[in-house]
Amino acid sequence: MNRSWVTGADRPGCDFPLANLPYGVFSTPGTAARCGVAIGDCVLDLAALGAAGLIPGQGCGFDESALNRFMAAGPQVWEGVRNRLTTLLALDGAGDLRNQPALCAQVLHPLSAVTMHLPIRVAGYTDFFAGRQHALNSGTILRGPGAGLTPNWPHMPIAYNGRASTVVVSGTPVRRPLGQTAPDPAAGPVLGPSQRLDIEVEFGALVALPTELGQTLTVAEAWEHLFGFVLLNDWSARDIQRWEGQPLGPFQSKAFATSISPWVVTRAALEPFRRPAPERDNPLLPYLHEEADYFFDLTLEAHLTPAGAAQASRIVQTNTRHLSYSAPQLLAHHALCGCRMQTGDLLGSGTISGPERPNFGCLMEQTWGGRDPVTLEQGGTRMFLEDGDSVTLTGWGEADGQRIGFGRCEGTILPAPARIGRGH
Repeated sequence: MNRSWVTGADRPGCDFPLANLPYGVFSTPGTAARCGVAIGDCVLDLAALGAAGLIPGQGCGFDESALNRFMAAGPQVWEGVRNRLTTLLALDGAGDLRNQPALCAQVLHPLSAVTMHLPIRVAGYTDFFAGRQHALNSGTILRGPGAGLTPNWPHMPIAYNGRASTVVVSGTPVRRPLGQTAPDPAAGPVLGPSQRLDIEVEFGALVALPTELGQTLTVAEAWEHLFGFVLLNDWSARDIQRWEGQPLGPFQSKAFATSISPWVVTRAALEPFRRPAPERDNPLLPYLHEEADYFFDLTLEAHLTPAGAAQASRIVQTNTRHLSYSAPQLLAHHALCGCRMQTGDLLGSGTISGPERPNFGCLMEQTWGGRDPVTLEQGGTRMFLEDGDSVTLTGWGEADGQRIGFGRCEGTILPAPARIGRGH
């Protein structure tokens, strides 16, 4: 196990040991946002490190407020930067940084003292439906027993195009949406705040290398186009979704906010957690065949903290191994029609649910459509989210005595607008 000289990097349970080195965008008081790497209890300033000549930063855009330029530089550049950072930060590595206390003070900032920003300029956002248990559960809730999976689901990853403009970084409050709902469809719709506001525990993949209009990708090629992964919570208004969803699927019910974690964990950091594909209901068409292990074994949790509560309640514990389609399969299918993919495209896995109720990745499933309340550890229950509730997603893998984590992806529910129009 490689050890680091940076404070906290070797602490048991630390999300950011030397083996991780996730990328993000941060600022300190009075400074512009720029790119950094999490290590232990600190953020390493890549722009300052590049200016000091200690990393190959030319053309990487580390002084910019998004990782897009670095992502577009490609796998050879990513590998070179990662290898150099590992050498600089390892306890037995080069002393070029460690032996310069003044420079260390300039380029290492306490995580507690920085502001994190959206790590990428989101070019597009597509939300998939890649978890079999979630597809089965939600279909059964909405359509009844025996009608859980649609005929196309076992053959391809289903998706809808979401809103890139409302992807926000962890910590951004989420305002309860207004919308049309139909508690009694026979009486017609009503306008008001969503009463069935929900979470979705997801895994997000970031596209780094673009494609041309009309270009297709094999699954193996798609893997090379991906830079890294984030935690993703696709907040959902189930009552709005139920009324608007036929025949074209989600619209306003999922357009108001999607939260992602500020740290992007790279493919290289997740190598120890790669796993083969799960057993399938039927063979996939050849363009979706995988020649390598592109799935991961990562634990994901969601905790809910009511307004004013002293502690959080875990409401979800699931795992990425419950997905039925991998990230490169999602990308290969997305590009199949010739869709042009761009640097900064975000691909959501869809809700990740396991086989038992505590593993279900959203409240709609946990309450079985609002029938069975979820009991919170500190007392009280929930059917769906209430104003003031905060939800925090965490995720990690354990290998060789180290935890490779994603940090936190959190948001707090604000009341719906008091009126329509400006000034609310």
